[in-house]
Amino acid sequence: MSNHAVFQAFEAAMRDAGPALAREQQEWMFDRGDWFELAARHTPNGEPLVIKGEAGNSRCWLFCGRDGASALALSNWYSLRYGVVTEGPTPPYHELVTGLRKAGISRIQLEPTGPEEEFVAALRSRAWLVRREQINVSWRIDVAGQSFEEYWQARPSRLRNTYKRKVKKAGLDCRIHSHFDHEIWSQVCEVFDNSWKKPDGTPELTYEFFRQEAEAGTLRLGLAYRNARPVAAQLWTIEGRTAIIHLLAYREDEKNLSAGTILSHELFRHAIDEERVGLIDFGIGDHAYKREWMDYSVPLYSLTAYHTLSLSGLAQIGTMLGRKVRAALPFRRGKDGESASA
Repeated sequence: MSNHAVFQAFEAAMRDAGPALAREQQEWMFDRGDWFELAARHTPNGEPLVIKGEAGNSRCWLFCGRDGASALALSNWYSLRYGVVTEGPTPPYHELVTGLRKAGISRIQLEPTGPEEEFVAALRSRAWLVRREQINVSWRIDVAGQSFEEYWQARPSRLRNTYKRKVKKAGLDCRIHSHFDHEIWSQVCEVFDNSWKKPDGTPELTYEFFRQEAEAGTLRLGLAYRNARPVAAQLWTIEGRTAIIHLLAYREDEKNLSAGTILSHELFRHAIDEERVGLIDFGIGDHAYKREWMDYSVPLYSLTAYHTLSLSGLAQIGTMLGRKVRAALPFRRGKDGESASA
């Protein structure tokens, strides 16, 4: 038996899924029902829409926002990889694609995603035109079986020398918290309020997301203090032997301390030696400083698909091609007939 279903409310999809979308069943934190509910509440992207495919003892879901005939990713700054959520040995992607058409969807835009090869193959087999473009990377390192000392000696000499030169002079007190209270959160906010880097999204999303992870026991919140004043903050999660670095910042007026490097050293040491993680993910972005701490990057994509056998899909393909043509034009005409830079 095979089927599909369309839900206009996340609550209905969650009730139908039962425990399949809970933390205990979904290893990746951004594949869980509570994450999608959180994202939809604070960073919505259209009206809620969930498509389910089911065949035998396998199921899969696509959580998205609906804008007319378009299904859009419910992603934000914290979504490190977005895609189809699966349960069972052979996820029924074809049933999911059928459900998309049943819902009247003729265009899909998801990012950031992994390759999503099976989903792409199912779309193409059902007359969808798929465009997949690399938009970013995620830097990672495998540390299973390593000690922190082994990891640290493999880092670039510039990073190790910076830490050695600064750590004693800075005189920082580094602490790692796994709980979440008003005082700790106010100290994190103090660092970000005085930093070059502000958390994306809404403050409410940031607060609720990390409070949720603290309650689940996965949060590792690092703070570095100088003379009792917080000067750097980092928010990690550690779960299933995987550590993810979500946010980090330091006070701009204390930049000379290299507090970020010193606090990172302590958090990496804690994750590797005390929690024995096997993988550390530095999140999205091809920043030079991440390369010093990590070993390799994995690509992240934007996936856009159009249904070629529907009028709305063909119209959206025409709109997409029109944009590409206009973007390729070397100039445009001004009102007086003279050329103007595009």
